[in-house]
Amino acid sequence: MKFSIIAMCCTMLLSFTSITVVRSGAVRSPSPPDMLGESGMDDPQAIAMQNLQRSIDLIDVTIAHYFDPETFEMRRFYNPFTNVKSDERASVWMYTAGIEAVNAVLSGLKHAQHIDGSTLYNDHYDRYVTLLDNLYANADYYLGTFELVSYTQTKEWSVYAVDRVNQKGQANVSGILNVYDDQMWLIRELLDSYKLTGKKEYLKKAEYLTAYVLDGWDVTRDNNGKENGGIPWGPGYTTKHACSNGPLISPLVWLHEMYKGKSDKIEHRYIDEGDKQTRRTEQLEKQRYYLDYARSIYEWQKKNLLNTAGVYTDMMGGCVPNCDIRYEEVDGIRYRANTPLTQAVGKAYTYNSGTMLSGAVDLYRVTGDEKYATDGRELAKNSFQQFASLGKDVPQYYSFETNGFNNWFNGILMRSYEEASRLDTQIGNYLTAFQRNLDYGFERFHQDGFLPTNLLKGWGKEKEKQGVEGMFMFTYAAQYAILGKHQLEKGL
Repeated sequence: MKFSIIAMCCTMLLSFTSITVVRSGAVRSPSPPDMLGESGMDDPQAIAMQNLQRSIDLIDVTIAHYFDPETFEMRRFYNPFTNVKSDERASVWMYTAGIEAVNAVLSGLKHAQHIDGSTLYNDHYDRYVTLLDNLYANADYYLGTFELVSYTQTKEWSVYAVDRVNQKGQANVSGILNVYDDQMWLIRELLDSYKLTGKKEYLKKAEYLTAYVLDGWDVTRDNNGKENGGIPWGPGYTTKHACSNGPLISPLVWLHEMYKGKSDKIEHRYIDEGDKQTRRTEQLEKQRYYLDYARSIYEWQKKNLLNTAGVYTDMMGGCVPNCDIRYEEVDGIRYRANTPLTQAVGKAYTYNSGTMLSGAVDLYRVTGDEKYATDGRELAKNSFQQFASLGKDVPQYYSFETNGFNNWFNGILMRSYEEASRLDTQIGNYLTAFQRNLDYGFERFHQDGFLPTNLLKGWGKEKEKQGVEGMFMFTYAAQYAILGKHQLEKGL
């Protein structure tokens, strides 16, 4: 969950039936959609291309209205009725949503490259690669350097602050002014950008930030000599959140795949299992190191945060004796110490189930372990039942919560459904709810290129209060692009 400095923490189906699970573990969902969207088009390829075009249009209008053309400073809100943008700047998390959307478009354009009669790839691919470069270059306005005492070392790191400053590299990133999940969202996008463009600087930065967030993994030992595990929300926090663990699983699997079959090594820092105090190091092959951590984070989160409804609770709290950061001294050297956490607390948010679903898909792909496939099918079913409400706002349409930051959270869940369609094609039918909602909002409430916070209910009556989060515009764009790519990839 996010707060503000503290970062504030395809078609038409007439209706979905209840989702159940058959004994084989496969997801039973509605009959395949009839490929008729809000626009009335019945050509699957045409729908896919329309999705990509709408995604591009949403990104272009967002860059034009929320961003300074020279410095790429992003404002948080813009009101399309009054043409006023907020004084408040976007946090790095909100800014990263733009990178996510551009990556999604680039991936979709690659799939559309050879579509007969389409000029989308030639018209937009190169300029979006340039846009991606500019977004990363100007992310350095969030960059800063600090020294951190962690569980195994004291080290200087250059990472991304919650808030933007006026000079590149000069942000204050100490204490609670940087959080691990912000780095994780960037890691995911950096690796995605590397896969799309082949630019080594993206991989190098992703691995550096991965080293930083894994330095936050709690390697202290319990009474049985096992690692306590889990990554706190940030170096200034003791509570361990779903959002500061789950988002790293898929990127770690991708790094494992990039180094599979190679002899590249990395330093692994840990605490001696015997005396539970001595800090040790060893050299491990990257292919093993990254996969081991992906599995460990997945198991920690499943053990601690999976609730009785089969979805993920926000965080581990119940700090003992309190939530102050504790330190210990071993052989005259100061290290961070474990703070016992006794209770899973907070709301279940869509994105925390989405990252675990994506993680299950990726872990199953590289390990072949059926437990991940079973987990994924169950989580897909449970999350849709928990978070989608039929007919709440519009008859025959599924509503998802849109208050707070839920629009962006929902986009992460949608992305995981697309990825999980590789586990079971029926999971892909959940995407229909998102496609229909996007089209409903686009066809009925499109305002000078902007969409409202609630796609099914539209704009409010007081025009002065209709500021739209820039990151929501980006998440709508990312969803459209992911849907377009999915339709082209599956040949729907």
